[in-house]
Amino acid sequence: MIPPGFDKSSPAHWLAFGLGSGFAPKAPGTLGSAVATLLYLPLAEFPLTIYCAIVFLGFVAGVWICGSTSKQLGVHDHGGIVWDEFVGVWITLTAVPPNLSGVLFGFLLFRLLDIVKPWPIKWADENVHGGFGIMLDDAIAGILAAACLQVGFVLIA
Repeated sequence: MIPPGFDKSSPAHWLAFGLGSGFAPKAPGTLGSAVATLLYLPLAEFPLTIYCAIVFLGFVAGVWICGSTSKQLGVHDHGGIVWDEFVGVWITLTAVPPNLSGVLFGFLLFRLLDIVKPWPIKWADENVHGGFGIMLDDAIAGILAAACLQVGFVLIA
């Protein structure tokens, strides 16, 4: 559902709402994460340094995208703002082979951490505000999920 204050002509609003995935009436974060996972597949074709640069720029841009959209909607971290989930998933999937098991496990691990919000994710969610706060908790969830994935890959190998 399109919230009051959403500007259909604003590219920032469309990005904040995950190209429309944030309009899902239920679980917009999960749908946004799924769309981000699909977008990971072509991103995974880039060399790792370029991939990391794209993700970093996505985070930096997300601070402004999510912050300004949130202000214009008049709601801090509106549930439909899912650009932070996009970047969190991309952080999670850094250096993950683009095969079904790795990508699916990364998606599920990120969603679990993003929903349960163990420390320090919960601390960031509750204490850091504005666009940076919107982005930070998902970035931390992505970093923790990526670390778990990479340790899992080492243990399996």
